[in-house]
Amino acid sequence: MREPADGQTGEHARRTREFNAFAAGASGRLLHAATLLTTEPDRRNPLAQALLTAALAHTYAHWDRLRGEDPYEFTRSELATRFARTAWRHHKGRGGVLSALTPQERLVVVLRLYEGVAEEQTAALLGVPEDRVRAICARSVSTLRAAS
Repeated sequence: MREPADGQTGEHARRTREFNAFAAGASGRLLHAATLLTTEPDRRNPLAQALLTAALAHTYAHWDRLRGEDPYEFTRSELATRFARTAWRHHKGRGGVLSALTPQERLVVVLRLYEGVAEEQTAALLGVPEDRVRAICARSVSTLRAAS
């Protein structure tokens, strides 16, 4: 089998270093967001870890095409999309702070209040109107206040 040319090896090493630096800096916050979504305890969160791993793998696969795009935003978007696609698995809360909320409510609360994503971006990501995002967020905050 032929060895890749030095340029390819160097390019692959650079890509891996860049991605590893990004992942090291962003993984903690993204894992916390995923844990809030899955409502798992912080120390035992295999579903959140699986969501994050899949989102990071997707980001790594697209790393070279992200030029000019924020890799954190790209990964967070992928994490949210994967959660939304598998929300039926996460319907019943597991005791976390957001377990009183439905998966869609959790997703809106995490994106809007924890991550600070604008209503317009949240609406676009979820495929719903902005006023729906606003209503879900308000209802979710009321539910959380009543539960505490």
